[in-house]
Amino acid sequence: MAKVSVYNMEGKEVGTVELNDAVFGAKVNEHLVHMAVLQQLADNRQGTQKAKTRSEVSGGGRKPWRQKGTGHARQGSIRAPQWKGGGVVFAPVPRDYSFKLNKKEKRAALKSVLTDKVQSGKLVVLDELKMDEFKTKKMQAVLTNLKVSDKALVVIAERDEKVVKSAANLPFVRTALPNTINVYDILKAGTLVVTKDAVNKIEEVYA
Repeated sequence: MAKVSVYNMEGKEVGTVELNDAVFGAKVNEHLVHMAVLQQLADNRQGTQKAKTRSEVSGGGRKPWRQKGTGHARQGSIRAPQWKGGGVVFAPVPRDYSFKLNKKEKRAALKSVLTDKVQSGKLVVLDELKMDEFKTKKMQAVLTNLKVSDKALVVIAERDEKVVKSAANLPFVRTALPNTINVYDILKAGTLVVTKDAVNKIEEVYA
């Protein structure tokens, strides 16, 4: 089992914690990680785009001029695609972009990115994260004490409004719970900041 340091909110090391290899020491499968990211992005697409084909555009029920003798190219309708106001040739229609990924594949992808954070030294474990007031400066101070200078995903064991709202105004910080973490958010975050209780819950859920 991998051992990582545990820090307090002042950035001082207060101990160590052993991580479960079933979650934080799994084999990194880049293909499954790629598929998990694709699935999440596809699920987020609205798929509501729509344009009219020539059969759906109103008007153009008769030929604009006779077939021969005018000197113009022959035309059948003013709603043909080459006319202004005409229909679109291969018009987009509403569709569902989502696709299925098996539960085992999703779990394997999540374990892969968690393992990668441990191996790259981008996992920071906090003994606890408590705020006595709604204060963005205090959340920023905690991250500064932990030497987190890039994007961060802060995972807490249970929803704490003071923590969530204190981090909400920081554009590079997101918060999550053990059962809401996902591959895409972890990859986007440069550093994964997890409380000790949240580590235990992640191991309970995904081990």
